[in-house]
Amino acid sequence: MEQYKQEFIEFMVDCQVLKFGDFITKSGRKTPFFINAGFYRTGEQLCRLGEYYARAIHDSFGLDFDILFGPAYKGIPLSVAASMSLSRMYGANVGYCSNRKEAKDHGETGILLGSPMKDGDRVVIIEDVTTAGTSIQETLPIMKAQGQIDVLGLVVSVDRMEKGHQEKSALKEIEETYGIKTTAIVTMEEVVEHLYNRPYKGKVIIDDTLKTAIDAYYEQYGAR
Repeated sequence: MEQYKQEFIEFMVDCQVLKFGDFITKSGRKTPFFINAGFYRTGEQLCRLGEYYARAIHDSFGLDFDILFGPAYKGIPLSVAASMSLSRMYGANVGYCSNRKEAKDHGETGILLGSPMKDGDRVVIIEDVTTAGTSIQETLPIMKAQGQIDVLGLVVSVDRMEKGHQEKSALKEIEETYGIKTTAIVTMEEVVEHLYNRPYKGKVIIDDTLKTAIDAYYEQYGAR
């Protein structure tokens, strides 16, 4: 596993974004782990987060694209932070763009904020965690309405590696439904691999008991 992925896993633990225990997901699944990107709350944290995204984007998509699109609302700071990191780390002058929930009818009107889209623009979408595709379903028509936009793919922070609507993972379903590439900074398999029975700051975060619970969860809900 690449060093930056290991650092990102520990960064999520430090920020309390990645937690272990007993949780209920939005879909009603009882899960032994939970990822809440809302716990990235400081400028320093967003700066580091943007660097991890930039590395994953560079590794999966290269730098030959024009706009980083973050669906409202959580995608807005992600697109800003990652585009700044792409500039600082790789010298890539990528525009950032997000949608408004409601079109603005005064000043700079329209449904988008940030960099405008035009015919021929190549776009990478950035989100927080693995999605069921709802925001993409909502925002793709908005993007396509701006012109002949080429959506290259989607990058998220963590692939939970769970079933989506069927037996495949949500990311795989998005790939097949919309014909775009998907990637994540890390997968939950990599998270478990890095933290299982390995002390971090004097504490074993994933011990045998928790590992058994995670395995049982994936036996029931893991993507096939």
